Amino acid sequence: MHSDLIIIGAGPGGYETALEAARRGKSVTLFNGGALGGTCLNEGCIPTKCLCRDSEMVATFKEADRFGIEDFTFSVDYNRIVSRKREVTGQLRDGIAMMMKQAGVNVVDAMAQFKDPHTVTVPDGTEYSADYIIIASGSVSKSLPIPGHDLKCVMDSTRILDIEYVPASLTIIGGGVIGMEFASIFSNLGSKVTVIEFMKQILPPFDSDIAKRLKQALAKKGVEIITGAAAKKIEQNADYEIVVTYEAKGKEASVTSTDLLMAVGRAPRVDGLNLEAAGVEYSPKGIPVNDGMRTNVPHIYAIGDVNARMMLAHVASFQGIRALNDIEGKEDRIRFDLIPSAVFTLPECGMGGLTEEECKARGIAVVTGKSFYRANGKALAMGESEGLCKLIFEKDSHKLLGAHIMGADAALLAQQAVDFMNADATLESIEQTVFGHPTLSEILLSACHSVK
Repeated sequence: MHSDLIIIGAGPGGYETALEAARRGKSVTLFNGGALGGTCLNEGCIPTKCLCRDSEMVATFKEADRFGIEDFTFSVDYNRIVSRKREVTGQLRDGIAMMMKQAGVNVVDAMAQFKDPHTVTVPDGTEYSADYIIIASGSVSKSLPIPGHDLKCVMDSTRILDIEYVPASLTIIGGGVIGMEFASIFSNLGSKVTVIEFMKQILPPFDSDIAKRLKQALAKKGVEIITGAAAKKIEQNADYEIVVTYEAKGKEASVTSTDLLMAVGRAPRVDGLNLEAAGVEYSPKGIPVNDGMRTNVPHIYAIGDVNARMMLAHVASFQGIRALNDIEGKEDRIRFDLIPSAVFTLPECGMGGLTEEECKARGIAVVTGKSFYRANGKALAMGESEGLCKLIFEKDSHKLLGAHIMGADAALLAQQAVDFMNADATLESIEQTVFGHPTLSEILLSACHSVK
């Protein structure tokens, strides 16, 4: 079978690119090696957000005395939480399948591998060819190669989503986005959580002020976070408890828990594609591409996690648009230097643009403004006084370069700040924008007013 376009992988980058290509009149064959929606829908963004939301509700119920409710007790049925998560992901998968059918996209429920630069095959031997091919095979969980990392008791982010109990205690190796979200989820649900992070701060991509603030906020909720700590080995004792030995500040120590999550990032999924047959250059670090998402083979593209430029679902989707535009010889104004990102902990974190540390490394002189949720009327009315907003402006031009937020709806506020940055907004232009009252968005305006 021949198509205008083959897409290998049905995550957000793959299926959304397939839909857009079909809208542009192209015949598309989409290879789905797992479940429609990929890691994001089935093992990542969506199921974790279901758990985040439900754990936030539990955390709210725990504060019943705030509403004058006395002697309030409740129990959590974690099986129902897991069931709701599965219902949501199932509903979204069904929706994607319907969209593919309506758009006329040929979905093949198998992962393809290359036979030659224009041809791919599936396990039953069927061959498919296309003028252009987009690789959107995604990523897999990484593991720290230390003694004990392969024990059956060690869970990755996929396995922990399918457990049907709340761990009595949970050790998490890795204080990045995945690790911190699960730390917040299970802490809210009653687990005793310990996080071991190799770097000096959690959430390494985030501005240090936000990372420090989140660490303090989670510590108040009972989450122990050990930074600058290198995990050395994992063992299971006679009571089937898990013991993680780590080194921090030149000294060895250990933490014991009933469960363990390994959350040390993700690696591009390049194995099994037979990229050699197509002549596509790659390494364990991913498939190199140019700014048009084109590989070293002119008609083959790679988008999303597999090119490792930025492992975010929304980035994959827009890289797919860039690839289609490159195929058609069109230019676009997509700015991949302005990517909103969020961590759905409680409290939430959101960011976009440069951090203050990045500005210093690039020799950019900046001024900053900060505002606090405790001074915002809507935040106080919501009972969400914990939070900080930090905006970064170029010193001379006053152009907005970065926004870093911790607190309620931080992801939405970060998106609003990215919208400003996309419009090349300055301190003065933002201050002359009318903000609704009372809203959390006024926190951005207050941060502007604090710049000196």
